[in-house]
Amino acid sequence: MENPFLSILALLALVLLVAVTGGVGYLTLADWRDRRLRESEKRELRRSNPKRR
Repeated sequence: MENPFLSILALLALVLLVAVTGGVGYLTLADWRDRRLRESEKRELRRSNPKRR
Protein backbone atom coordinates (compact mmCIF):
# COMPACT_ATOMS: atom_id res chain seq x y z
CA MET A 1 0.00 0.00 0.00
CA GLU A 2 1.29 3.44 -0.96
CA ASN A 3 2.00 6.01 1.71
CA PRO A 4 -0.53 8.91 1.51
CA PHE A 5 2.15 11.37 2.63
CA LEU A 6 4.26 10.50 -0.41
CA SER A 7 1.26 10.92 -2.72
CA ILE A 8 0.53 14.38 -1.31
CA LEU A 9 4.21 15.31 -1.57
CA ALA A 10 4.36 14.15 -5.20
CA LEU A 11 1.21 16.12 -6.06
CA LEU A 12 2.60 19.22 -4.34
CA ALA A 13 5.87 18.86 -6.26
CA LEU A 14 3.94 18.61 -9.54
CA VAL A 15 1.85 21.69 -8.74
CA LEU A 16 4.97 23.68 -7.82
CA LEU A 17 6.72 22.54 -11.00
CA VAL A 18 3.80 23.73 -13.13
CA ALA A 19 3.63 27.05 -11.26
CA VAL A 20 7.35 27.75 -11.62
CA THR A 21 7.34 26.76 -15.29
CA GLY A 22 4.35 29.03 -15.93
CA GLY A 23 6.06 31.90 -14.12
CA VAL A 24 9.25 31.52 -16.12
CA GLY A 25 7.23 31.38 -19.34
CA TYR A 26 5.31 34.52 -18.40
CA LEU A 27 8.48 36.45 -17.53
CA THR A 28 10.14 35.35 -20.77
CA LEU A 29 7.13 36.43 -22.81
CA ALA A 30 6.90 39.79 -21.00
CA ASP A 31 10.62 40.46 -21.55
CA TRP A 32 10.35 39.60 -25.25
CA ARG A 33 7.30 41.88 -25.65
CA ASP A 34 8.98 44.76 -23.80
CA ARG A 35 12.18 44.39 -25.84
CA ARG A 36 10.20 44.50 -29.08
CA LEU A 37 8.36 47.62 -27.90
CA ARG A 38 11.63 49.39 -26.96
CA GLU A 39 13.20 48.53 -30.32
CA SER A 40 10.11 49.76 -32.13
CA GLU A 41 10.21 53.05 -30.20
CA LYS A 42 13.90 53.49 -31.05
CA ARG A 43 13.16 52.99 -34.75
CA GLU A 44 10.33 55.53 -34.61
CA LEU A 45 12.60 58.06 -32.89
CA ARG A 46 15.26 57.63 -35.59
CA ARG A 47 12.67 58.07 -38.35
CA SER A 48 11.17 61.20 -36.82
CA ASN A 49 14.54 62.83 -36.12
CA PRO A 50 17.20 61.47 -38.52
CA LYS A 51 19.82 64.18 -37.72
CA ARG A 52 20.08 63.25 -34.01
CA ARG A 53 21.21 59.90 -32.66
